[in-house]
Amino acid sequence: GPLSGTLLDVGCGPGNIVLKIARRCPRLSIVGLDYSQTMVQTARRTAAEMGVDGRVFFQRADAGRLPFASGSFDIVLSNSVLHHLADPARTFREMLRVVKPGGDILVRDLRRPSRIAYGWHVRWYGRHYSGMMKKLFEDSVRAAYTPEELAGLLGNSGISRARIFLQGRSHMGFVYRGKD
Repeated sequence: GPLSGTLLDVGCGPGNIVLKIARRCPRLSIVGLDYSQTMVQTARRTAAEMGVDGRVFFQRADAGRLPFASGSFDIVLSNSVLHHLADPARTFREMLRVVKPGGDILVRDLRRPSRIAYGWHVRWYGRHYSGMMKKLFEDSVRAAYTPEELAGLLGNSGISRARIFLQGRSHMGFVYRGKD
């Protein structure tokens, strides 16, 4: 992505990803959105502690109704949020709306295995979790999409030219390059 300009993280959680980006790309202005006010408050505190709160902003918002004008961001990203969304195609349309012409969208999330592989998958990839974290992980994997389902969501959202990628056996996502 660009080393300067504007970046939006949809579903930023406590801001870990965008704060790492902020350290590496000091000319980038960044906005992180999350539906959870607790996550937004945590991200704001961390940004202030890091001294980047003047160019990294966090706010509460619904991913299906992004509170920005069309063409506001050079890059829009989202990590590990897709499986939480009630209407992913709507969120994808919103991402496409707010990215600038020629801008990029990057979405990454868990990948749901086949029913046959599900038990092995959650035992292996969830082996470091226990209790409630293990249950949440299993629920997230169950709610995740397959590459074929992701392709369908992209088709329903109007995002053409997106390239779906697989990252190991546990993750997948898509890249939309507006310049292609």
